[in-house]
Amino acid sequence: MPSPQIPAQAGTGSPSSGEPVYLAVGCLRRPHGMRGEILMDVLTDFPERLQPGAMVYVGEAHQPMTISGRRVHADGLLIAFRGVAAREEAGQFRNQYVYVLAANRPPLPEGEYYHHQLIGLQVMDEKGKVLGVLAEVLETGANDVYVVRRMQGGEVLLPAIPSVVLEVNLARRQMRVHLLPGLDEDRESGVGSRES
Repeated sequence: MPSPQIPAQAGTGSPSSGEPVYLAVGCLRRPHGMRGEILMDVLTDFPERLQPGAMVYVGEAHQPMTISGRRVHADGLLIAFRGVAAREEAGQFRNQYVYVLAANRPPLPEGEYYHHQLIGLQVMDEKGKVLGVLAEVLETGANDVYVVRRMQGGEVLLPAIPSVVLEVNLARRQMRVHLLPGLDEDRESGVGSRES
């Protein structure tokens, strides 16, 4: 999932080494009907790319499969795979994740990032003091919240807004932030901190 618009240093749009090869886009739940369809929970912001003819990879073994049919059903999609024509055949994929190649993910506008690109970034304040490592992205509705594990223990919660996140440099694996009042990483408790 993408993060909100935040300033980026020129030349940081290319993927960094160590990025995942596959990204989960759905989870197969149960067969539907008698013609090989299976219900899939959607885990991507870009479900439109899951069209007939698209190649996906199913399960931990990343078995290559071609989507042959797709239709909306309740809160998910009914998916059919080429070569899977019966309910019993579809049932073998129950509770398995569906992946796409990370290299084929849709590009985001400049200054937006996928969550997996941000996890693991070293986070520092405006003066260059290292605060910790971005460990988790919480989706809260209004804006994401970055959970930074402090070097000395505990966590800092940073709202993913332009006045806090000043720069993201994927090439250097660093994020520079401005700590608003109440987000002081040296506090042991209170707003903006949570103990671990």
